[in-house]
Amino acid sequence: MAAITFRTAIHDDVPVIVGLLADDILGGTREVADGPLPDVYARAFDEIDRDPRNELIVAVDDKTVVGVLQLTYIPGLTHQGSERAQIEGVRVAASHRSRGVGRELFEWAIERARERGCGIVQLTTDKRRPDAHRFYESLGFVASHEGMKLRL
Repeated sequence: MAAITFRTAIHDDVPVIVGLLADDILGGTREVADGPLPDVYARAFDEIDRDPRNELIVAVDDKTVVGVLQLTYIPGLTHQGSERAQIEGVRVAASHRSRGVGRELFEWAIERARERGCGIVQLTTDKRRPDAHRFYESLGFVASHEGMKLRL
């Protein structure tokens, strides 16, 4: 395996990213990756790409996208007005799992948040993913809060 590199996603990456998101026990029930992609994905990418508080980052192995995550920077008054980085939509290609790609991707993202001056990096994780919970804890994340969501 060549060295993994990280870059901002480009529009041409969207089909691969959606494929990564769908290649998951939960994502497979939410995403539409077969056939032509619905226009909603291109629109969502364009919104993320235009927003200076969002970064869609891909992990690349020899020109092939093998991982993705989204960083969203959230301003706030709490924690003395520090910005926080929210990590979402994390996936690593099945071919690259258990090879350190996820760890490298997270270390890159955490450093990016630190460079930006964020005081906190946070994420949510589905309760049905115990392996992910162990992975996040190995990176230093602490399950300090109970998350809640309301689907609309």
